[in-house]
Amino acid sequence: RPAVRPSRRPRLREAGPLRRVHLHRNTFNQASDANRKPVDTVTLVVEEMDGVAFTSNNGIHLSAQYVGGYSGDVKTEVLSKASTFIWNTFNQPSVADRKPVDTVTLDVKDFPGAAAQTSGNVIDLSAQYVCGYSGDVKTEVTGVLYHETTHVWQWDGQGQANGGLIEGIADYVRLKAGYAPGHWVQPGQGDRWDQGYDVTARFLDYCDSLKQGFVAQLNAKMKNGYSDDFFAQILGKDVQQLWQDYKAKYGG
Repeated sequence: RPAVRPSRRPRLREAGPLRRVHLHRNTFNQASDANRKPVDTVTLVVEEMDGVAFTSNNGIHLSAQYVGGYSGDVKTEVLSKASTFIWNTFNQPSVADRKPVDTVTLDVKDFPGAAAQTSGNVIDLSAQYVCGYSGDVKTEVTGVLYHETTHVWQWDGQGQANGGLIEGIADYVRLKAGYAPGHWVQPGQGDRWDQGYDVTARFLDYCDSLKQGFVAQLNAKMKNGYSDDFFAQILGKDVQQLWQDYKAKYGG
């Protein structure tokens, strides 16, 4: 098992209010806005500093070192469990079967847009996304990390596989691990088999129902190259016919 090293936290710049907070003021018996201190937003800033936290006006400043130390073991556990789950999903019981990766590194950075991104064996998690997420943050982040850790371990057909399939396999792992969010498409939805992410993940789940271990076999074939014909080699039907069958099954 590779060593999983949560990296030292970088400074996270304040990017404006991360979320509007409706404060609960029953303790001060302030039933109306007129009785309350005029505060529109409360902003959370994670940064390098001495101490644990301090508040200035409506800004709460939290120590990145404290957060990193508090969550380090949790991150290590999640990445370790994710790696083990991925190896099992890809049917890779021995080190010789797997992509040669010594360490998986997780960085928390301040960037907009995507929840996370992976390059090689380094996963960057967006602090803005985590702070702005309004649902079950732990479940969401765990699901994101399962997806991103899959990118560390999966084969990409020597760069020949299309991005939709690569992202679909990563979301397939997230789906099978039980971390698919409620906003994902339902089975049968989507326009193309290689549309990517949840659409392709649902399609791959259907393919795996036709032959258990399909995704593991597909990933293994992608070690040295890629062809859409891999679907026919494993399942006996070309990928377009499989997509039509899939859509028909769910009334699409």
